[in-house]
Amino acid sequence: MSQAGETGTLFVISAPSGAGKTSLVAEMLRADQKLGVSVSHTTRPMREGEKDGFNYHFVSRGEFETMIGRGDFLEHADVFGNYYGTSQVWVREMLARGQDVILEIDWQGAGQVRHLIPECVSIFIVPPSPEILRDRLVGRGTDAPEVVKRRLSEAREECRHVAEFDYLVVNDHFREALADLLAIVRSQRLQIVIQQTRHQRLLSGLSDVNNNPA
Repeated sequence: MSQAGETGTLFVISAPSGAGKTSLVAEMLRADQKLGVSVSHTTRPMREGEKDGFNYHFVSRGEFETMIGRGDFLEHADVFGNYYGTSQVWVREMLARGQDVILEIDWQGAGQVRHLIPECVSIFIVPPSPEILRDRLVGRGTDAPEVVKRRLSEAREECRHVAEFDYLVVNDHFREALADLLAIVRSQRLQIVIQQTRHQRLLSGLSDVNNNPA
């Protein structure tokens, strides 16, 4: 439970397709119960096995454009003819409650978020080599060869923006990459401004220890 006045941290995580971001984030959520994840809105059709409100909030194009007009989104983009966006209201409400939130978005969306919430912590995940990225994309067996080629081209463009992020994690060995991500989360929680709010009563008592001898 968060302390009064304590706010959560927004962790923005980006990566090229095939870097393992989704699997790593899923494991982060299992490993750390204090983390939550933002569920994006989208206009793309629901796929078999997906649940509305769990995988995405599925809305019509008209609904999405109305939400854009109201300024509901922290970031949004049109990707291959479908809109994707992050609810600004939900994220800010969770942060105000002291909840740490993970946001999985591309580098362009990350830039939009940093503009609106500059105190967010941004992390970029990369594979250990272009060859391994290609092998992972092909190994998934879900994309046609032309799609794999396009994703590799997009990955080159995305990786040019690494310097815009606070942290870089190389996903060579899954468990090591997961440990790195959880270490970033833990180090953020231990920052002095956060700890002072969280342990205000303790610090006040310790500072007065000479005035109140046992």
